[in-house]
Parts: sequence; C-alpha cells; structure tokens
Amino acid sequence: MSIPKERHYSDRVGWLRAAVLGANDGIVSTASLIIGMATAGATLVGVLTAGAAGAVAGAMSMAAGEYVSVSSQKDTERADLARERRELDANYAIEVRELAVIYEERGLPPILAHEVAEKLMHHDALAAHARDELGFSSTNQAKPLQAAIASALTFLSGAALPLICVLFAPFTMTTSAVVAVGSLLALALLGALSARVGGSIMRVAILRVTFWGALAMGTTALVGWSFGLAAG
Repeated sequence: MSIPKERHYSDRVGWLRAAVLGANDGIVSTASLIIGMATAGATLVGVLTAGAAGAVAGAMSMAAGEYVSVSSQKDTERADLARERRELDANYAIEVRELAVIYEERGLPPILAHEVAEKLMHHDALAAHARDELGFSSTNQAKPLQAAIASALTFLSGAALPLICVLFAPFTMTTSAVVAVGSLLALALLGALSARVGGSIMRVAILRVTFWGALAMGTTALVGWSFGLAAG
C-alpha cells in the first residue's frame, strides 16, 4: 500500500519568497516614486515616465540580484558537496562515524545510529551527508533562473498597480492619496495571500507589509514636497 506524499508549506518557500519580495518591491518602490514625483509638482507625463522607467529598471534589478544571489548560494552548495566527496574518498570510516554521531544526537542509541549510518551511506553516501550533515534538501535547493523570473514578473505585476491608479484617477492634488491608498490595499492583499499560502498568521503579515509600505511612501512624499518647495 503506497502512502500519499504530504504537501508542506515549506515546499513552497523557494518560489514564495521570491514572488512576495518581487510584488512587494514593485508596489512599494513604484508607488513611492510616483508619490515623490507628484508631490514635487511633476506633470502627468513626468510622473508616468518616472513610474514606468522605475518599474522596468526595478524588475531587471530584481531579476539580476536574485540570479546572482541564488547562483552564489548554488556555487557554495557545490563547493561543499565537492569537499564532502573528497572526504568520503579519503576517510570513509570517519565519515560513517560522523553521520552516526548526528543520529545519536537525534535520539538513536549508538549501535542503531551506526547501523543506520552504514545503511544510508551504502545506498548513497554523498546524499546522506548532504541531507543530514550539510542540511541540503530538494525543498530549499537553489534555483537561480526560477528565482530571477519569479522576482521580475512579480515586480512588474506589483508595479502595474500604482501606474494604473495614476492612469484612471484624475491627475490632481489627490493623485498621491489615491496611489497611496490603492497601493496599501494591494499590499494588505499581498500580505494576506502570502500568509494563506505560507501558513503564517494573516494579521501579522498584513501589518508587516503595510507598515513598511506606508513608511516608504510617506518618506518619499516628504522628499518630493521638499524638492518641489525648493524649486518653487
């Protein structure tokens, strides 16, 4: 009788982190840029140009940053595996004992821990050490391209909302307020969605993203207002 594989929240951590980070940054950075430009007294064309340019630049920056960061993680994992492979070739018995000690620390009696270590290493020595000594697993395996694409696409998705607010709201003194409210609502929805998918507490996730979003928008509004006042 086969046992169905359980699905865990941690299985989603690889793409969920990149997706939430990308969407959050897209909303916050683009909305903040638009609000800063609007409060500085820029025209509609100027605000839209700055917002669109910021959205594209931000998406490319996020993709490049994620790719480089996750690639570095993957390089480190490969280096650790290569070293572990050399150690297995040079000191197999010591590596068996090293793995047995790990199992003893997890609660197995010494004889059983040694037997388990020998069995697992006979099956796949490198995989056993990668999993139990180094902590590597398929769940948190580094995937640079996946992280880069997810970050770029979600950044653009998030950045589209403040731009849509500008396009469909009357371009007046209240534009900044419309963009801020729309963006904060989107951030709250994003926080709720990420909490739902990740299995965390929803109100904490919502409060976290809206607080930092409001702080960023408020700060850039103050900067834009100061520059507009100085220019006037």
